[in-house]
Amino acid sequence: MADIIQLLPDHVANQIAAGEVVQRPASVVKELLENAIDAGSTHIQLIIKDAGKTLIQVVDNGKGMSETDARLSFSRHATSKIRTAEDLFQLHTKGFRGEALASIAAIAHVEMSTSDNEEMIGTRIRIEGGKLESQEAVAAARGTSMQVKNLFFNIPARRNFLKSDTVELRHIIDEFHRVVLAHPNTAFDFYNNGSELFKLPSANIRQRIVHVFGNKTNERLVPVEEETGVVRINGFVFKPEFAKKTRGEQFFFVNDRFIRSSYLHHAVGSAFEGLIKDHTHPGYFLFLEVDPGSIDINIHPTKTEVKFDDEHTIYAIIRSAVKHSLGQFNVAPVLDFDRDANLDTPYEYNKMQGAQVPTIEVDSSFNPFEDEPKVRGNAQVATATGKGHGAYYSKPAGASWENLYVGLNQKEDFSSIELESEEVTGSLFEDDKEHTGSTTYQLHKKYIITTIKSGLVIIDQHRAHQRVLYEEFLKNMTVQSGISQQLLFPIKVSLNPTEMSLLQELRQSLENTGFVFASLDGEEAEISGIPVIVSESETAMVLDQLLSDFQNDLPESNFSQADLLARTLSKNLAVRPGEHLNQASQQALVNNLFATKQPDISPFNKPTYSTLTVDEIDKRFL
Repeated sequence: MADIIQLLPDHVANQIAAGEVVQRPASVVKELLENAIDAGSTHIQLIIKDAGKTLIQVVDNGKGMSETDARLSFSRHATSKIRTAEDLFQLHTKGFRGEALASIAAIAHVEMSTSDNEEMIGTRIRIEGGKLESQEAVAAARGTSMQVKNLFFNIPARRNFLKSDTVELRHIIDEFHRVVLAHPNTAFDFYNNGSELFKLPSANIRQRIVHVFGNKTNERLVPVEEETGVVRINGFVFKPEFAKKTRGEQFFFVNDRFIRSSYLHHAVGSAFEGLIKDHTHPGYFLFLEVDPGSIDINIHPTKTEVKFDDEHTIYAIIRSAVKHSLGQFNVAPVLDFDRDANLDTPYEYNKMQGAQVPTIEVDSSFNPFEDEPKVRGNAQVATATGKGHGAYYSKPAGASWENLYVGLNQKEDFSSIELESEEVTGSLFEDDKEHTGSTTYQLHKKYIITTIKSGLVIIDQHRAHQRVLYEEFLKNMTVQSGISQQLLFPIKVSLNPTEMSLLQELRQSLENTGFVFASLDGEEAEISGIPVIVSESETAMVLDQLLSDFQNDLPESNFSQADLLARTLSKNLAVRPGEHLNQASQQALVNNLFATKQPDISPFNKPTYSTLTVDEIDKRFL
């Protein structure tokens, strides 16, 4: 029997390994940034072109590599942190070079310049598709510069599966956020296609969060800190009123590594129980420090999933720490029946100052039944002797109080009184029963019931309004005819750099729906006009929800962008279950629904109405 098992060539094995490590450009960014951090860098630059498809460059000022280390770093199974198998369970770093570089070099053009001395002499290596092209001595500053060009150039199938530049850039920014939040002591610069996206100086954790997500974040943060023998927790959670319908800023870090854990996320959510609405999610930035031997970070190739030895204890500690912080900073209500808040002593109260006893002044000569009582012009009533100071005035003489009750026993005849009648000229909305032959009825403030020839139609008012608004917004964006109402006082909304760049991309489509932006500068957007259907008080909330939806579901094309924008606006602006609609509004919604192109389904492919025929009703009475 012929042998069929054979060893793969190194370049093929590297390409297969690259499939596990390098899924998209963001994977390369993550590996290179973590390598730069483990090199002890204090300042790191990230340069991106065409969402990483053309160029990914990371420049650091950390410890460089010698000529031999530079060559070995691109070999398979090369590492600087593992010597024995036991080292896998005592990892304190992210990996100084090695490991992923061989996989990256197998599917891209890589050029590395590095120097480990102060003499400005270093090594430059060029590799294309896993093949070493050149290695030479060059002038280089202390540190390392890694350039990854033409990612997946030799695997066209993988390159074709990459998403649009907008989507891939979003993934790169997400990875960038996870790295910079875990290392606030390191300064970062991020450039995309020649423009600066982030310039983050060295700072503490709170300052780094504000620098990344905008100044508006500062007032939303509640500090969390707890130290036990099992885990040390510090970080911040968002105040309950800033909970979002989508999973927004939610970050868990264990030993300065970003992780995903639905179990620990549930612990934070349970601490907010009763403080946030259903189907909303709190934001948090929590940093956990545990013994490296008590966790396993190698259960997933990307190391974003970890396994704890005692998850139940950590769950309870996180829940307790977050709940304690919310109560300590008066974010959560506290019941204390033994304390009267009105008796609390203010902080600025001077303890050396004695209490002042209030004085009471009473005029014993005051008679409310006097015909002409004398009243002083100031707050003190004049004495009976008339002696005193201040101006006097007399109340005009009037009938005594007994006259108020005269004639109560007499019966009055109101038959001769004529009342002014209000002439009814007609109603704004005609009676549906007389003119249209149909009626509507709102059931439990959620469904609208109307009649048809064959029976009844039960309409979900929320989904029906979504369909009406969706087609209206999509039409306005297509023909660019959105109606806007101008604001007397423009609304200013604070945004972080990521949200601002996304808003600039969506600006044209939003203006077609009726939004008018006076300016988009820095971290502030000034809105001078809004669609007619949007109320002024809801503008900031709708815009924030819109940007959150786009960050979680970026479209692939301009058409998809308009579709997603119309769906998001219709979801946020449609009438809610539990909202009362008058008769005219009910009838208008029914008419508008059946005037749409697809009245039977909502923009999210959910049924909008259900019919109940007369025959089906008759069967229920058999």
